Amino acid sequence: MLDLRRRGSAVYLAALGGGRVVFVKGGSGEGAVAAESAGLRWLAEHGDLPVPEVLGADDDWLVLRYLPGGRPTAEAAERFGRGLAATHLRGAAGFGCPPPAGPADAWIGLAPMRNTTHDTWAAFYAAERIQPYVRMCVDEGVFTGDDAAVFDKLCARLPELGLVEEAPARLHGDLWSGNVYWADDGEAWLIDPAAHGGHREADLAMLHLFGTPFLQHIVGGYREAAEQAGAPLADGWRDRVKLHQLFPLLVHAALFGGGYVREALAAAHTAG
Repeated sequence: MLDLRRRGSAVYLAALGGGRVVFVKGGSGEGAVAAESAGLRWLAEHGDLPVPEVLGADDDWLVLRYLPGGRPTAEAAERFGRGLAATHLRGAAGFGCPPPAGPADAWIGLAPMRNTTHDTWAAFYAAERIQPYVRMCVDEGVFTGDDAAVFDKLCARLPELGLVEEAPARLHGDLWSGNVYWADDGEAWLIDPAAHGGHREADLAMLHLFGTPFLQHIVGGYREAAEQAGAPLADGWRDRVKLHQLFPLLVHAALFGGGYVREALAAAHTAG
């Protein structure tokens, strides 16, 4: 059983000697800093997208390069989409694998997240991204046994739901709109990852969840780059958005309850 107890994470701007300003972030719990720093380095490895440089890390604190915020633009969104496609296609060792040197016990926001490698996407998604959070929702009293049964049936049917099993992609893992940082250098940066190996449709589905600016430009740039690389998105990927959104919706339902409970159940019915 995953433990929902957490201490939150503090964030600061700090001035170093010489006036340089850095971003300092506290971890959400044990292993959070190690997981995030490993994820940032993994995503930045090939320079496909701008990612904040890790300047320092210990058990509790992460120190990153700081850039002032800017305004989103269509041009930056298209570049971001192309870079995201390239990042995904760098690949991963398996479905559910952590970044190199990253711990198996990681975090997504304020919730614990387990990165354990599985042979197929369906096995990984059921065991690590649906079932643990359904059990958390039951433990928190926001799901009934009948609610949990909806997800159990869906997990049993995952191999039949039309998703094309691709090679594992290098995922950000928590790519909602707040983790696309529009900086004053005119680019969109990746921040706050919950990085792991998974299916690339998952990051795209997350971008659709909370209203990402210039989303159609991001998707257009992504599809163009993927097609040029000889790896177009599989037919019907838009029909599977709700399937991939189950993970973040279940996390939100476990942490916050409320409307996320209804959204998670509705997404399960739509996906299945």
